[in-house]
Amino acid sequence: MQVDAKGGIAQLGFDRAFEELQTRANTYGVAVLALKNSYTAGELGYYVRRLARKGLVALAAANGSALMAAGQSKEAVYGTNPLSFAAPVDNRAPLVIDQASSATAFVNIRQAAERGEMIPEGWAIDEKGQSTMDSRAAIKGALLAFGGARGANIALMVEILAAGTTGANWSLDAPSFEEGSHSPGVGLFIVALTPELLAPGFSARMADQIERLSSKGIHIPGGSFVKEEIDLPSSLVATLEKYY
Repeated sequence: MQVDAKGGIAQLGFDRAFEELQTRANTYGVAVLALKNSYTAGELGYYVRRLARKGLVALAAANGSALMAAGQSKEAVYGTNPLSFAAPVDNRAPLVIDQASSATAFVNIRQAAERGEMIPEGWAIDEKGQSTMDSRAAIKGALLAFGGARGANIALMVEILAAGTTGANWSLDAPSFEEGSHSPGVGLFIVALTPELLAPGFSARMADQIERLSSKGIHIPGGSFVKEEIDLPSSLVATLEKYY
C-alpha cells in the first residue's frame, strides 16, 4: 500500500490506511505500507503497537531531517532514524521495541545545553566534526550513532526502507522540522504479518517465553504500557475536526 501524506502528519495517513493494512495482512499473511511526504512520524512505537493489538507482528522504520553523522562524516547525513517492532502476547500488553539509531535524542542535547550541562562522550560532534562533551558545541554539530559503525549501519538500513522504498526525501534533502515553511517530506515504512499463519499459537508461545525471560531478569519492553484516556473539551475537539 502507498500513502502520500502531502506534507501532513504520518499519523493521519496511517490511520486512514490502518483497516486496509490489517485486512491485507490477515488475507495474504503479510502487508506493507509505504508512506511518503510526511512531517516527522513522532513516537514510532505507536504504529506497531496498534497493529500488535490486532494480533499482528509489525516492524516500522522512519527517517527524518539530517541530525546524525556517521562513519568519517563531519556533518549530519541521517535523521535519528528510529526502528520499532511489536508482537502480540496473550493476556498481556504487546511487546514493543522503539529505539533510535542515534546514541541519544536531539532533545536531550538541547536540554543539556539549556542547563549548561556536559554530555557523555560518544553522543555528538561539534561543528568541526570533533567529538565533544560540550552540549552547546554539540547543538552546532551533529549526533552520533549508537555503537559506532553498527548503529550507523542500522541508520542506513532505516534510511533505505523509510526513504528509498517509499520515494520520500532522503534525510540529507529533508527540510528542518523546527524551522522554515516546508514539511520535511520524509517517509515511514511498515510491514505487518499474521504470525498465526506461520506458527499457530504464536501469542501463547510468546507469553510463555516472556515469562521465562522475565524470570531470568530480562526487561521486556512494552509490557508496562497502560492505555490512558484523556478527556478533551468539546470545543477543542470541534476545532481539531476542522483539520481532519
